[in-house]
Amino acid sequence: MIRIYHSSRARSAQVVWVCEELGIPYELETMAFTPENLKSEDYLRVNPMGRIPTITDGDLTLFESGGIVEYLVERYGEGRLAPPPGSPERGRYLQWLHFGEGSVMPPLGDIARHTIFLPEADRIPAVVEDAKRRAAVVLDGLAPGLAGRPYLCGEEFTAADVTVGYGVGLMRLFGLIGERHADVAAYAERLKARPALQKALSV
Repeated sequence: MIRIYHSSRARSAQVVWVCEELGIPYELETMAFTPENLKSEDYLRVNPMGRIPTITDGDLTLFESGGIVEYLVERYGEGRLAPPPGSPERGRYLQWLHFGEGSVMPPLGDIARHTIFLPEADRIPAVVEDAKRRAAVVLDGLAPGLAGRPYLCGEEFTAADVTVGYGVGLMRLFGLIGERHADVAAYAERLKARPALQKALSV
């Protein structure tokens, strides 16, 4: 069975979300999101970077969230949550699948570090303001991809909606989605209604 090293304050929610969407059995190894836990000798033997998420699947250990999502869909999806390789829709799917980690998450990580995680004396307001500007650029890039579509690849929900949707949820939490990005706000509402996401955010 897949074991997910998970924290409620981490991207491991994406992994739980995919498992719930696909009905993949898993067990959670829930960890407090603290340096004492993430940098402990025991956990560093599992993930030498000391980060969340990590999964083990038999003898395989993976610790890159986007790669984990792609692996689970390929290994257990049975054709679900991804257009088939070589199909016309595959290129669009791959673009958005990697957009989540490559474009959406970096500014949000900076905002989280400098408003939540770092000690107050170490927080830099200028970093937060710059990250908000970068997040607005990301929203400008995302919005046309949702115009006239319920999901990023059209009518069907895919794993790309997991990797992007997790970040969009954080954007909502940080108050970054305004009236100018109404399509993104509506998209966030559609995702929020999915039972698999609700479960992922509750554990």
